[in-house]
Amino acid sequence: MSDKPERATAQDFPPEVLTLFDKYVHGVIDRRGFLEQGALLVAAGTTATAVLAALSPDFAHARVAPEDPRITVTHEDIPSPKGYGTIKAIVVRPKGMAPRARKPVILVVHENRGLNPHIKDIARRLAVDGYIAVAPDALTSLGGYPGDEDKARTLFGQLDQAKAREDFVAAADYAKAMRDSNGKLGAVGFCYGGGIVNMLATRVPTLRAAVPFYGPPPPLDAVPAIKAELLLHFAGNDARVNGLWPDYDKALKAAGTRYQAFIYPSVEHGFNNDTTPRFDEKAAALAWKRTIALFKRTLA
Repeated sequence: MSDKPERATAQDFPPEVLTLFDKYVHGVIDRRGFLEQGALLVAAGTTATAVLAALSPDFAHARVAPEDPRITVTHEDIPSPKGYGTIKAIVVRPKGMAPRARKPVILVVHENRGLNPHIKDIARRLAVDGYIAVAPDALTSLGGYPGDEDKARTLFGQLDQAKAREDFVAAADYAKAMRDSNGKLGAVGFCYGGGIVNMLATRVPTLRAAVPFYGPPPPLDAVPAIKAELLLHFAGNDARVNGLWPDYDKALKAAGTRYQAFIYPSVEHGFNNDTTPRFDEKAAALAWKRTIALFKRTLA
């Protein structure tokens, strides 16, 4: 394994370590559990602590900086349903929109750590591509993304998931109705966010395009309600999520849903996240190219 985390790739780690890290990321084990079990798996001369540091996100280099002159960023409070207060979100717009200009809006749904710097960067990339991006933070009711990935994972375990789902439905409705929206809504989400996007497709009939990255399916009995066109991305080395795909695939076919699904061989869950060694540049570039092509075709 490389001693320089910024140069590490998934290939630098044994598959068993990556599987253990996946359990850690998704709250199956805590930090102590990873360190104890990881100590039995790492190579001689390396510590489990060093491995965890190498696998953890490095937010130092955003692809689109917050101060990029091509975009404007605002912070907005979206009313949450049933008297739950608000859900905070960033809204990123292409710079220089005319007063009466209208753009498609894309809801960006984060992983299981809240609105962290990587997801904000995804929203900024979409604005550079000409879309209005709305990125809510499901952790709003617990104080918001805490600036620390471990703390964020802990908070996610305390999150009222039923409330979070309603928050994202409310955010989708808010995004579509914004004054500078052209009324055409898409959604993209990653891991936890991929599952939320699958859920939104069953709950928001005006959603035109839904792109879940390695996300779990919605309740299968709700699949016939999907009106959006789906583009589903899966990692080849992701047995946990991929094991749920065959039944979802059958349900989509039975419902006559418009969809395409791609499994990217030999890449890890989280392959689109360029802040971690699980990032795969080739697979991520292809998946993102397909994503933007769908948005261009369905939201113009």
